[in-house]
Amino acid sequence: MTALAVNGLKVAYGPVVAVHDLSFRLEPGESVSLLGPNGAGKTSAVEAIAGLLPKAAGNVMLGASDISRLPASAVVKKGLALVPQWRELFPTFSVEETLLAGANGAGGRTPRPLAEIYDLFPILKERRSQAAGSLSGGEQQMLAIGRALVTAPSVLLLDEPSAGLAVGVVKVLVEILGKIRATGVSILLVEQKLDIAQAVTERSLVLSVGQVSWTGPITEASHLDEIRRAYFT
Repeated sequence: MTALAVNGLKVAYGPVVAVHDLSFRLEPGESVSLLGPNGAGKTSAVEAIAGLLPKAAGNVMLGASDISRLPASAVVKKGLALVPQWRELFPTFSVEETLLAGANGAGGRTPRPLAEIYDLFPILKERRSQAAGSLSGGEQQMLAIGRALVTAPSVLLLDEPSAGLAVGVVKVLVEILGKIRATGVSILLVEQKLDIAQAVTERSLVLSVGQVSWTGPITEASHLDEIRRAYFT
């Protein structure tokens, strides 16, 4: 069964259409990148899928469940988790309090044990009593991903996880995302940097002004000069 199916998704802010007729499928264990420049509609798309924005049209299926009209809290309980671009952590919560709060979001499903999160992110174990607001940018990103993973999602959406991070931190993050992929979690990665998308995903969708302008294997995207010139230079 398909892990995530998006059909004819439309997102609008009043008369302004941010996403138009977006359709794609994400298979179990598959990783797909959503590429494109700022303003292409990438964040609007993933926030609508996750239930944070209303959908003007279209539907979203998570496995056999229609999550099209569910609020974000109910979407998480069904098994889809979003890591927002700017993390949105509670700065006064400790690392462990943040993860425990995330575990509560799993609802009736069994949350992922904190020990597994700490295995993926050893630095979070070291910092477990430290306030989230006092962490470095890279550590905060790891915590945001850990908070999503502790809900035991079948599908993980990541909105530009490399934004604002140093090159060395991004390298570590890419390695961790590879480990997450290996556990069978399906990943939809929003990204502007083609090299990161190459390292993490197998297939890509390129958005331009809210519509898909190209789709195919990420290896092909990396060799298309017109895509590099239009979106990544």
